[in-house]
Amino acid sequence: MSEITDFDALRRAMAENSEQPEGPARNARAEELLTAAEKLNIPLAVIEALGHQLKVYNYSSEKGKMFVPFARLLRMWDERPEDFDEYETHSLHWVFKWVSSGMLDQPHIPLASIEKWLGEMEHRYRLAGHSERAVRSAEHSVAAHVGDLARAERAYAAWLAADRDAMADCHACELHGQGWWQAERGRDAEALELWRPVLEGEYACAHEPHTALASSLVPLLRLGRLDEARANHLRGFRLVRAMESMRGAYAEHVEFCALTGNEARGLELLGERPAYFTDDGQPQSKLEFMSVVALLMDRLTGLGLGDRRVPGPAGREWTAGELATHARAEALALAARFDERNGTTYVSERARARMEQRPLVERLPLGVRSVRPVPAPAPPVVTAAATGQPDLPALLAEARRLSDNLRPGAVEAWAAVAEAAKGVELDPRDRAEIADHEAMGLGPEGAALFERAAQLYAAAGDPGEALAARARAAYVRALAGDVDSAIAAVSGPCDEILALYAAGDTGIRQTASVLMARARILLRRAHEAGEGLAEGDAEREGSEAVLGEAEAAVREVIALVDGRHGEDVRLAARGAEAQAMLAELAGLGGDLETAAGLFARGAAAFVAAGLPWFAVEYEARLASLAHHLGDMAEAERALRAALEHGGAHLEAPGRAQLHLQLAELVGGRGEAVEAARHALEAAHWADEAGEGATLGAWARQQLGGFLLRQGRWAEAAEVLESALPDLTAETHGDGAIVQTQWWLGDCLSELGEHRAAAERRLQAAEIARHWPEQHDHATLAHLAGESLGQAGLADEADRAYARAGDLWRELGNVHGLIRSLRARAWLALRTQDGPAAARLLMADAVRQCEAARDEAADEESRQRFVAELGHTHRQFGDLLARAAEGDAEGSPPAVFEEALSRLLRSAEVFASLGDDALHSRTGAELTAGWLEIELGRLTDARARARAVLAAYDGYGGADSVGTVPEGMNDDDDGEAVRARRAEAEHLLRVATEDPD
Repeated sequence: MSEITDFDALRRAMAENSEQPEGPARNARAEELLTAAEKLNIPLAVIEALGHQLKVYNYSSEKGKMFVPFARLLRMWDERPEDFDEYETHSLHWVFKWVSSGMLDQPHIPLASIEKWLGEMEHRYRLAGHSERAVRSAEHSVAAHVGDLARAERAYAAWLAADRDAMADCHACELHGQGWWQAERGRDAEALELWRPVLEGEYACAHEPHTALASSLVPLLRLGRLDEARANHLRGFRLVRAMESMRGAYAEHVEFCALTGNEARGLELLGERPAYFTDDGQPQSKLEFMSVVALLMDRLTGLGLGDRRVPGPAGREWTAGELATHARAEALALAARFDERNGTTYVSERARARMEQRPLVERLPLGVRSVRPVPAPAPPVVTAAATGQPDLPALLAEARRLSDNLRPGAVEAWAAVAEAAKGVELDPRDRAEIADHEAMGLGPEGAALFERAAQLYAAAGDPGEALAARARAAYVRALAGDVDSAIAAVSGPCDEILALYAAGDTGIRQTASVLMARARILLRRAHEAGEGLAEGDAEREGSEAVLGEAEAAVREVIALVDGRHGEDVRLAARGAEAQAMLAELAGLGGDLETAAGLFARGAAAFVAAGLPWFAVEYEARLASLAHHLGDMAEAERALRAALEHGGAHLEAPGRAQLHLQLAELVGGRGEAVEAARHALEAAHWADEAGEGATLGAWARQQLGGFLLRQGRWAEAAEVLESALPDLTAETHGDGAIVQTQWWLGDCLSELGEHRAAAERRLQAAEIARHWPEQHDHATLAHLAGESLGQAGLADEADRAYARAGDLWRELGNVHGLIRSLRARAWLALRTQDGPAAARLLMADAVRQCEAARDEAADEESRQRFVAELGHTHRQFGDLLARAAEGDAEGSPPAVFEEALSRLLRSAEVFASLGDDALHSRTGAELTAGWLEIELGRLTDARARARAVLAAYDGYGGADSVGTVPEGMNDDDDGEAVRARRAEAEHLLRVATEDPD
């Protein structure tokens, strides 16, 4: 670190330090700079160094340190005010407000001292001629802090009534403070209206909209405006994450997580800021932080997760229960210190109320990567009579009702029966049903239990149900892959059940069950044979035979149940399933349109039978077929129907898949807002299903893209950054990774995070470098060059543009090559030997344009290259003019002459394109006019301005509305016309008024 020997070096060092991240390191450097300033023996240097120290302390966790440098500054002012320049005089009075609020945050400073300080501030502001607005704002803060609500309301009214002047806080900070008070008083809607200009970006400062976004979270939740709350959390947390001084705002984001079922994300936030548990420089923000830590830990404990390991103060491991106790004690101890100072109980009351809040939303999906904490299993609910014995008959009756009517929950009901029946003597029928339903839950492992159920049914005198159980045993063998054995095993039961049915010794339900088992088994074989349809004649003939046999079996089921099911939902379900099986067979045979129609018929039959949840699978398959057939409307209808019919019974993985498919379909037609909603739901349900790293990552990637389309850059960046760790080439494809990095680079660029944007674009380019097609590689390299240039990394940017240029040249993309050359020329201008290198690069761009124009394959291509040539001449002229302005030793008039020549050439080229390039032509002419003024050619400049005005003759003045010239649209072109006329009129006035 170089020694500071003069005032200019000190100022440069303070400016550099101001750009460093908030925290102890920056504060320590400010202390070093004060020592260096004292050695210069320049009073103003010491004043500026003290002011710098005050600023960095205020924007850090060591706010309590700022009182000493301020007292010294104030003493210097009282002793020698002439040592302060205008800026430092303003700054001294400005930081009165920081010190006032800072005293409130320190419970060791007596309230009487704060009141005395408030009077001192009022006195000094009056002497300096300042409005009392800032004083009344400070008084309001004091009254609100101690709980003197009447005084706070009076001060609030006086604050708003006083004139705004140079000492008033910026608009953004004032609106935040006013909205905070409205929210404190329970007026959430009024608070949000006050914050609206800040939240929408109309007003901003170093800490806004950061704090307004954080403060808005709970009011939005209370008002039920959940989408806005989610968006403000994602936007706001991104802003406060790296700012050490914003512990209070950070706490509000943790609080939001605790109140919305996002406990896992709350833990992640705590883990990112371990120092917040122990930093003592600002007790007020520590009180706020520990209060919401207690809130979150109590929430986890209430979910049965009190023993879960959680982030906490360094030095030991913590469980949620232990940290809840510790945080509550810390918060209440701090609150008690404030109340002792204030002589009230107000701070403690507010802290307790904050810690005792209940969730406002059971679960608000955020879209970012997070795993919901799994609560400890609840104790089983036991249905018991007064004797404590399970009510087995009631459980049996309920299980039979659910299974006979195919209602959800039947499996769980039979499991409860089995549990209650342990050690109880039952008749064979009851034991048969228990075994039968237990086998259904085992899938391919249930064959032996089905056979046991068949024996029990036979013993109970129900041969038809015994055959049905044997048929089910055969089907699960097919599920295990042994289709031939299954076909053999089901043949006997089929023959026997048909004989029994014909003799009237069993019912239609049992018969349909056996026939359906055979149909299902044959359908399994048909799927295996489906591959043969694409083979030679012999294989195809065999496959068609298998399909034909399966279709015959399915139609046998339809013939049995058709028109006979009445109120029997089981038979209705058989008929509906059979229609869907015919659809599968049609699809295997290649008749996709017939398959789609049959899936629709099967789904409709399930809905008509009052069993809509069974329709979901077939509506999803119909959606896939419709999409394949290009019928997007039908695909969308089927997906929406699947979600509607599944309702609360739809399991998380299926719900995630349906929402994701709908997001892609809706997004494909440009409906980014609705698509984002579905992608958000898909991410949420994928996380719930335990598929956050697979399906969830894909959903988040899509969600980020849809948010980006809406210009919601910060939200999109949060979501995309959350998706990246789980995206893998093996699972999602490297194309998904490149697209995510690309989108993230776009977001970061829009947010002004250019270095980070460059990193993302370069990472994506490195992957795309290995692809056979290199267009994406070239585009990403070019975008990386843009970001590197905007980040001030000129050499790195030049290398990226050069890499892009080589790729554009190999691809034969002359437009890309030309733009890379122009970009490199502008970069070169910043270097020591820049003008000469820049000129060469821009001249090369002109040559490339001219060659491409002359070799164009058609007129349309030629016109595009002519336009590119016009833009290149225009940029060449602008570049030369910029070089001349920065050349103190050269000959600017000669360079201006060359620049003017390029601009006039640009105007000529654009003129050759007619009205389509009118705005480009007049833009070049106006720039040429300003150069002509620089060269003293006022007559030429006036003529130039009049020529532009004539080009838009017939259109109104700059502020009027008139007819837009033919070939232009009323919105964009109308605005361009007004801008060109306004500039031409300004040029004309300057050229006329100049004392030539």
